[in-house]
Amino acid sequence: MNATDDVLAEQAARWIVRLSDDDAAERKTAQHGFAAWKAADPRHAAAAAGMENILQQLSAVRGTTSGDVRPARTALAAAVPKRQHTRRLAIASALALLVLGVTVSERPAYLLADLRSPTGQWRTQTLADGSRLTLGSDSAVNVHFSAGERHLELVQGEILVEVAKDKNRPFIVDSKQAALRALGTRFTVRRLDDATILSMLESTVSAQVPQHPAVKVHAGQRTRITRDGVGPLVSFDAASLQDAWSAHQLVVNDQPLTEVLDELARHRPGQLRYDRAQLANIRVAAVLPLEDTDKTLQLLADNFPQLRIRMLTRYLVMVDAPIKK
Repeated sequence: MNATDDVLAEQAARWIVRLSDDDAAERKTAQHGFAAWKAADPRHAAAAAGMENILQQLSAVRGTTSGDVRPARTALAAAVPKRQHTRRLAIASALALLVLGVTVSERPAYLLADLRSPTGQWRTQTLADGSRLTLGSDSAVNVHFSAGERHLELVQGEILVEVAKDKNRPFIVDSKQAALRALGTRFTVRRLDDATILSMLESTVSAQVPQHPAVKVHAGQRTRITRDGVGPLVSFDAASLQDAWSAHQLVVNDQPLTEVLDELARHRPGQLRYDRAQLANIRVAAVLPLEDTDKTLQLLADNFPQLRIRMLTRYLVMVDAPIKK
């Protein structure tokens, strides 16, 4: 897609946002304006038709009314005051990404975070204290440093942290479930909806869940943390995890295919849809590239003949295992 296409996509998105306005008069005005805009240039009509086609496909998957963008508008409305001009611009831009199939977080906290990484990209940042922070795909972090503490809030996604030593200021990563306190160490943190996954590469972290005792997690140990406390400490290959982060790979060791698809969905734009129950018995052991998820999906299809992978568009992929008659 070239720059002209991007501009037309955003213009069409602005019209679609106006067509979903809460004010009936504004919707009526937008209908006439949108019709005139499409008639003014064949490229306008083509951009509108392409968007409407993708919206229909997404609607079939999501069970929503075609062209209904009010959920996206509602989510973003909380992020920006109503009277700011940037509210409509942010909504229109987000919708343009949505209809083009680019994954955008539905949570305003992502848009407002201090540091963010787009879907399918990694970002490495040196913090003010010399610590290095790498954000995985579609991740976001808020940074709160003071004279007495270094504090990161993991808003979403996954991070690799290399902590610079500072004996006077503890380094703390807050996820939804726990506070992870470290001094001079390297580790990864993954935030899920219901858990935090802590994987230690070097040294030690003290994991603290409110109203539960702190648990020390050492190099080569991984744990799943929930509101109920720190789970069992499980050994893993720390060197392989470090290499996977460096090479942007997914190392899978006899894991359910559904978990692999969960991870791929985080690293590609658009929608990757699959029936968890239907694929529950398929397990995977492989090293998969995350920078080219189309290639990864093809590798899965080549190695599991029972799989059917349908790319309805670049941004809408269906995976299933139909029963052969």
